[in-house]
Amino acid sequence: MTTAVRAGARPASMAQALNRALRDAMAEDPSVHVLGEDVGALGGVFRVTDGLVKEFGEDRCTDTPLAEAGILGTAVGMAMYGLRPVVEMQFDAFAYPSFEQLISHVARMRNRTRGAMPMPLTIRVPYGGGIGGVEHHSDSSEAYYMATPGLHVVTPATVADAYGLLREAIASDDPVVFLEPKRLYWSKTEWDPETPEAVPGIGRAAVRRRGTSATLITYGPSLPVCIEAAEAATDEGWDLEVVDLRSLVPFDEETVCASVRRTGRAVIVHESTGFGGPGGEIAARITERCFHHLEAPVLRVAGFDIPYPPPMLERHHLPGVDRVLDAVARLQWEADS
Repeated sequence: MTTAVRAGARPASMAQALNRALRDAMAEDPSVHVLGEDVGALGGVFRVTDGLVKEFGEDRCTDTPLAEAGILGTAVGMAMYGLRPVVEMQFDAFAYPSFEQLISHVARMRNRTRGAMPMPLTIRVPYGGGIGGVEHHSDSSEAYYMATPGLHVVTPATVADAYGLLREAIASDDPVVFLEPKRLYWSKTEWDPETPEAVPGIGRAAVRRRGTSATLITYGPSLPVCIEAAEAATDEGWDLEVVDLRSLVPFDEETVCASVRRTGRAVIVHESTGFGGPGGEIAARITERCFHHLEAPVLRVAGFDIPYPPPMLERHHLPGVDRVLDAVARLQWEADS
């Protein structure tokens, strides 16, 4: 995955890009408010909101009690009265107490009012493993959000996407669950914060690597794994294409299916569980729409169907390069048999 280096670019992390997106949105629009646990004086557990309270004050970057249902319920009221709240759920599994607000109100408000009342609410959720976190700190909960009609669900895997997708999420009149891969917070690339490049919007996938042998379909924290696997696969004579979904809902069926029709084979890679995970829906759509182009069954490489394991075991639980390449080898065997 290569990109041209812009003139004003300098090394920047995903966390820094997210911070810049929040700062720019707040500076441009006084209706944008940030709220959550420790987002103010501390700057967030991952320092994504660092400096915002100093620049915009406690009224617009607000520390809340440790009560996720209350945080999200407050944000619903703010959005109903014309503000654009950006909620931070401190960790993925910490968001679960807010589900009643999410399902009963956030996702339904526009439909309930026949479009009369928009819900310009962004819910930032650090998610996924790879940081040695204990239980309730490493969940991949995207399937819950994907299964809730009325929500947009996006997840960046690059610094540029972190900035561009968050800016678009905040500007949207629909509620957006913005999933931030924790293991990529400190990944760096050359990026110009003064003139950030335009990126595809919500609802569009991106082909990160072109190939002809098979398509790896992934998103968020698993993108670097798939890029590494694609590079390693050249030793076996396989030329793998890598598609980064970026947006889980809306789903970019056009880009995904065009890639699979070209290569004839597909592997879906994500940290969430295999059973009931996002890969099942994606595989079903590919099978329905690309059946006559497939040379082998659509395969999935996912986390195991267990609660998230202790830190010492997470390297076995998370999809890695070897598991991805094993799936690609199975595709070849299926095609030849």
